[in-house]
Amino acid sequence: MDRLKALGRLLPRLVVAVAAGALLGFAFEPHDHPWLTIVAVPLLLAALNGISMKAGFLVGAGFGIAYYAVLVPWLSVIGGDAAIALAILEGLFYAVFGLFATQVLKLRLWMLWIPCLWVATEFATASVPFGGFPWGRLAWAFSDASLGKLAAYVGIPGLSFVVAFVGVLVYAVLRRASGLRLRAVALVAGLAIVFGSALIHLSVAGDGKSVKAAMVQGNVPGKGLEFLGRARTVTQNHLKATLDLEKRVQAGTEMKPDVVIWPENSTDIDPYEDDETRADIEEAVKAVDVPILVGAVTDGPGPNERQTTGIVWDPVTGPGQRYAKRHPVPFGEYIPFRDQLLPYIKRLEMIGRQTAPGKTPGVMPIGGVTYGDIICFELAYDNVVSDLLNGGAQVLIVQTNNATYGGTGQPEQQFAITRMRAIETGRTVLIASTSGISGVIRPDGTVEHKSAQFVPDVYVATVPVRDGHTLATTLGGWPQWILTGLGLLGLVLALVNRRRRRTDDAPQDPPAATPSREKVPV
Repeated sequence: MDRLKALGRLLPRLVVAVAAGALLGFAFEPHDHPWLTIVAVPLLLAALNGISMKAGFLVGAGFGIAYYAVLVPWLSVIGGDAAIALAILEGLFYAVFGLFATQVLKLRLWMLWIPCLWVATEFATASVPFGGFPWGRLAWAFSDASLGKLAAYVGIPGLSFVVAFVGVLVYAVLRRASGLRLRAVALVAGLAIVFGSALIHLSVAGDGKSVKAAMVQGNVPGKGLEFLGRARTVTQNHLKATLDLEKRVQAGTEMKPDVVIWPENSTDIDPYEDDETRADIEEAVKAVDVPILVGAVTDGPGPNERQTTGIVWDPVTGPGQRYAKRHPVPFGEYIPFRDQLLPYIKRLEMIGRQTAPGKTPGVMPIGGVTYGDIICFELAYDNVVSDLLNGGAQVLIVQTNNATYGGTGQPEQQFAITRMRAIETGRTVLIASTSGISGVIRPDGTVEHKSAQFVPDVYVATVPVRDGHTLATTLGGWPQWILTGLGLLGLVLALVNRRRRRTDDAPQDPPAATPSREKVPV
């Protein structure tokens, strides 16, 4: 009976937490309401305040599951069970956040520890299991908001901290236990952050050098999973689009590019092994007479393995530099515990051969310019991007294939993440997709070109070549490590404070001769 009463008292908090999680999901593309972050975070904290750790686990789980259910419904293209499983898995991270936040909220400096704990939670989701899934970071919601410009200074983890901190400030203003002075300080600080970010100006100028690049979106013959198995048609679509580009160049209606970019999976047949695929690529390369960065699936390195690669194909010397995707998607490009799972989940057979990860960053010098190649989902991983900048990348390229998820909101989410990477790195980002969204993003995150989905699209852009670093890329991973460390420190202090309170509240026999000094949590 007591448990039923406790559950009844907890139910309104669960409802609030689930609503907060759903609202947070709507902050991101394709809905694009970033201001909902500063509604969702205070609602979650209100639901967590004053309850037990066990209750906090349940409240946090409700929040996290609702959040990811709204954020990644596009995974239901693979299967509704896959979408549910991912939402539950990611929701568990926020369950742990809720577990500890109930105690962190009791510390004197809770306004600092809570956003640090949030960053630590995002770091965990981006790391485990199977390399993590960094798709739900608060920073990604701000590609089109002035607050997003802070990413150039504090990076993606730092921006997530700032967003969570603004949410904490809102909660401090509304929290009953907050004194008048604290409310005033929180209000002023929140307004200063929001309006101060609007005054930031990010340069789009280069270092005196530019390059002309063509992004080719050849389109695919179908949507969803049905485009698979039509690899020759996809390659020929990109050949045709490239030949059409050259016709316009010859007619004088289009600039001649210095490099042409084909997307991920522009050929799913190994051009090193298949004569017809190789002939299609060489026809395109000789027509435009400049290097083409081809997105190809190649055989090996081991038996029953493949790699998703970007290959620089030169009109004179043929295939040269090659980058293999470093973060293939688990259960999408390879199967963890393959031998154990395949006998029970037949649908996984559609994945085919295991995709073996590459070992080195995609730093590619082409025609005197150093490009940094990123393939699809790995755009969301900080180490992939930072390794390119450390390797001297002057322009970033994203080769992607989102045909499976076309029309589901996933391409829009990835495009928003790409814009945040442009702001963070201060680099132009060139995007080539099989079916959309392709485009050009300037170093300040503004969009020069954005294609429609499931149509052919070829765009030639003159973009700046940059060597300098933003403060964010100079700092590298330090903001994430520091903020995560502070989050864990706040957690430890909260647990120590909880133990002290229990000790102080416990009856003592015999009673102490002198009163103990009050212990003030940090």
